[in-house]
Amino acid sequence: MLLWSSTKFLGKESFVAESTERPHVLMMSEITADGKLTLKKGCSSKILMKYMDPATDVLLHRTRAAYDAIMVGSNTIRIDNSYLTVRSVEGKNPIRVIPASMADIPPGSNVLSPDAPTIIAVSERAPPGRVQELRDAGAIIVVAGTDHVSLPRLMQILTADFAIHKLMIEGGPTLNWHMLHHRLVDEIRLIHLPFIVGGSDTPSLVGGMHIESEEEMIRLALKNFYLCGTNLVTEYDVLYTGGGSGDAARTG
Repeated sequence: MLLWSSTKFLGKESFVAESTERPHVLMMSEITADGKLTLKKGCSSKILMKYMDPATDVLLHRTRAAYDAIMVGSNTIRIDNSYLTVRSVEGKNPIRVIPASMADIPPGSNVLSPDAPTIIAVSERAPPGRVQELRDAGAIIVVAGTDHVSLPRLMQILTADFAIHKLMIEGGPTLNWHMLHHRLVDEIRLIHLPFIVGGSDTPSLVGGMHIESEEEMIRLALKNFYLCGTNLVTEYDVLYTGGGSGDAARTG
């Protein structure tokens, strides 16, 4: 059941999703002063992350430890080859969730290490051979869509079948856009890095967002900001204008 609590933003009634069928979702990311995630297209975000203050790195890992699961897109896995574990603080590793419609994740990826369970969501079109390779590598496979992974369906599966009630995403622009577009993000936490990268095709926090008017903008309500070491951190609630949920999301 998806519930909506209303608030006012710029004179308009907006809604914050309160779902009993899906996890509460936090989007967390480091970004440069001009909103970039990496140095250039196809480049690992780890290059920028190494400039985070040690206190901010602790914040990131403390957040991971506080959540049931962490999700990134398949492209992030192919580029960054992340472990998605808790390292800078003591705490339990979250379950790792990767939407990959065609099961196109290398079976030797670090995310398939035995440090924590890894759920890979695929579509019915995923090649059986690839799916079996990932199973053999230790992945838990769930089917969450016909041609593409449906993110709303995946969220329901995570809660119903895996008792995941708190999910953080450290996604790239494609996953972030689909999650926001389909009203699946509740909060955003940004770690601001004091750099300007530039580049019209350099990945930014959200991609794929083509709007025709300000009415289509996704509105945020700033609820906190603070210095964590030398990095500014901002925290927002995500507001959705009008009730109801989006169309079936597809990603991976």
